Amino acid sequence: MTVIKTTNLTKRFGRLTALDQVNLEVKQGEVYGFIGPNGAGKTTAIRVLLGILKATGGQATVFGKDAWKHAVEIHRRIAFVPGEVNLWSNLTGGEVIDLFVKLRGAGNKNRREELVKKFDLDTAKKCGTYSKGNRQKVALVAAFASDADLYILDEPSAGLDPLMEQVFQECVLEARKEGKSVFLSSHILSEVEKLCDRISIIRQGRIIESGSLDELRHLTRIRVRVETRKPVTFLKDTKGVYDIGEKGQTISFQVDTEVLGDVMKRLSEAEIVKLESQPPTLEDLFMRHYRGVGGGQ
Repeated sequence: MTVIKTTNLTKRFGRLTALDQVNLEVKQGEVYGFIGPNGAGKTTAIRVLLGILKATGGQATVFGKDAWKHAVEIHRRIAFVPGEVNLWSNLTGGEVIDLFVKLRGAGNKNRREELVKKFDLDTAKKCGTYSKGNRQKVALVAAFASDADLYILDEPSAGLDPLMEQVFQECVLEARKEGKSVFLSSHILSEVEKLCDRISIIRQGRIIESGSLDELRHLTRIRVRVETRKPVTFLKDTKGVYDIGEKGQTISFQVDTEVLGDVMKRLSEAEIVKLESQPPTLEDLFMRHYRGVGGGQ
């Protein structure tokens, strides 16, 4: 079942095109990563999905319903966490959580208490005294305490320390296990790599790559470090091998996946003593598109 679908989604602000024919499809029960630097168009896309902004062109649907026309109905089934949480300064964290949960019309009190404990949140304090990290905790507890079908998270772990980041990741994985869908916008690549089933990379308002991490990894190179008994001389003349470095009998290089088998076969002839390989990461793929290029809008 498709939970989110955009078709040639476009949003302009005057002469500025913030979203340029964006196509996305998020299935039920998956965590979908939406990555790009600040200003690439991530938050604009989310605001269109939430019915806060009206698209200039194309279509955006959530649960098969138009995101703009049926926003109120859609909101009954979603939980949203923004990257910059603003709360009522004169209310306590607990009061705000209760208010958010009641607005959705359903909530699990035991789940609420469990999340408050996990996130180590002092709910008796006034929100005006909270740090950015604690404000994020309030929003995350309220979201995951709700029985939502879709969680839309826009830079949700901003301000969290590493321990709380781990708790957040556990909550996302629990939601997926329960068959919920998560649309995660982030520029923390390690977070996306750990959590997401599929990703889309957005650059200057356009989707430039989409797919599972395994599907996209063929676009990047594997790092290899090898020590051999015999000299290796063929690498410099081998197509698909890059950034060769030598230190004694140890050679490091990067290699395209399609020629890896041939390279390893020839290396074995030099009698391998030690071999280390590192698969391409999401950061490799991301930097391939952004190295030396600003995010834009």
